[in-house]
Amino acid sequence: MSGDDAARRSLEELLRRPAQVPKTAPCQAGCAAGGDPRGWLQELAQHRKLGRELDEARRRAWLVLVEANPFPATIGRICPHPCEAGCNRDGKDGAVAVHEVERHLGDWALEQGLSLPRLTDERRPESVAVVGAGPAGLSFAYQMARRGHPVVVYESAESAGGMLARGVPEYRLPRRVLQAEIDRVLELGVELHLSTRVGADVPLELVRERHAAIFLGVGAQAGRRLGVPGEEGPGCWTGTDYLRAVNEGRPPELGERVVVVGGGNTAIDAARCARRAGATVQLAYRRTREEMPALAEEIDEALEEGVELLELVAPLEVLRGEEGAVRALRVAGMRLGEPDESGRRRPVPVPDGERELPTRSVIAAVAQVPDWAGLAGVDAGWAEPGPHGALGDGLWAGGDDRGLAIAGLAVGQGRLAAEALHAKLTGAPAPEPLGSRAADAIRVRLSVPEPRDRAAPEHHSPEQRLAEPDCPVSETLDDATALAEAERCLSCGSCMGCEQCALFCNAGAFTRLEEVAPGAWFALDLDACEGCGKCIEV
Repeated sequence: MSGDDAARRSLEELLRRPAQVPKTAPCQAGCAAGGDPRGWLQELAQHRKLGRELDEARRRAWLVLVEANPFPATIGRICPHPCEAGCNRDGKDGAVAVHEVERHLGDWALEQGLSLPRLTDERRPESVAVVGAGPAGLSFAYQMARRGHPVVVYESAESAGGMLARGVPEYRLPRRVLQAEIDRVLELGVELHLSTRVGADVPLELVRERHAAIFLGVGAQAGRRLGVPGEEGPGCWTGTDYLRAVNEGRPPELGERVVVVGGGNTAIDAARCARRAGATVQLAYRRTREEMPALAEEIDEALEEGVELLELVAPLEVLRGEEGAVRALRVAGMRLGEPDESGRRRPVPVPDGERELPTRSVIAAVAQVPDWAGLAGVDAGWAEPGPHGALGDGLWAGGDDRGLAIAGLAVGQGRLAAEALHAKLTGAPAPEPLGSRAADAIRVRLSVPEPRDRAAPEHHSPEQRLAEPDCPVSETLDDATALAEAERCLSCGSCMGCEQCALFCNAGAFTRLEEVAPGAWFALDLDACEGCGKCIEV
């Protein structure tokens, strides 16, 4: 045998040697908060094999979950669950309903009165300030407080929660659930000052003097108007102003007909709230449904509830009648042209496409922007921090003030900024940026697992939802259904203790560990390995 042949054979044998290397699961790569769905799902799915009671498994799963997200009952209700988009089961029998199991765990933990875990009892000297008590600011506060840092949160509104409290309707997110999860963050010693605007009630420079760093989580709660004639005056609202009024218990009088302009989640929420107030609602969007950024299932539910979707129309003028009351919205007909910078096809007016939509109210839900009033030095446009959220000069940022996105991403940005700041203060390594795991998400064979239907929570009828405005669209999964759904998880890229590698190993190179856990079932002795490759094929 030549030297080259021997080297080639040696390399082939080496390549057939097994190695236990955990791989990124698609759900991990897709989690906006940077969490570990596979990790907490497998705590539930493997609990019998691990010899644990269900409640102990749920407690362990919840602890894995809140490492990245302290609001599982909240995010489990409202997140568009991008983690499910790449699930390996999707092409077989439907993606694992990660968000439904997350909601189940979140509600169970609230019922059990579980407290958020601290990482240390040490009290560190570096105090930090948070401007804005929305999902990003509270996530940052949680991660810093559990690491022993004194945290002070300044919130300009009368209650915490940001757009979760003032922009998400009760039927999607009950206030009691949100407040209970916020209270757990405060129980870590986080100091909260409500009705306090930094830059007005408290000078920014004074906050700088008191704290080692400041996290800006002001969000983007200032709604943009349509910019058309006639919209100034009674009968016209921005989507954020309208939803804030509804959530604060002072809903405006809309009249019998309402036109909502927009295609995002705020537009859908506003339209559905207006339907619950008894109005006939038209949703006017300048593109088609396929281009709408709102969650598809939310659009479906709005249509079920009687919202009429008008595609390819753009507002031109709010028309007023006697005493200045809104009587109609004049709109232009549109067609889709070439793609714009967003990648979506640009709407272009069509000749003779103008018409009037009779209405008593117009709600503009087309865009939102941050309100930087009083925050000198950061008072223009969107915040543009580095990959960990650092703006420089002791400032960090996260959430919608960096660009409109989902609440889960705001939670993730708050977490990442806290971990990076803590690392900077202590000399520890910086964390991985969000999204850095996506490149190596593993794919698995789907021929082995038996098909199992995806869990479907109990849904209330459109008639009941309209008759009871605070009625949720669906209920939380019960114990048995949530557990069965967790067991659909394939533990992609992590050992689930199926024992096939050990059963097929002629050399006995695999030894079961005395203390097992999800992802840790066997030790591999490469000295005993014969390189047959059976375990790899299995």
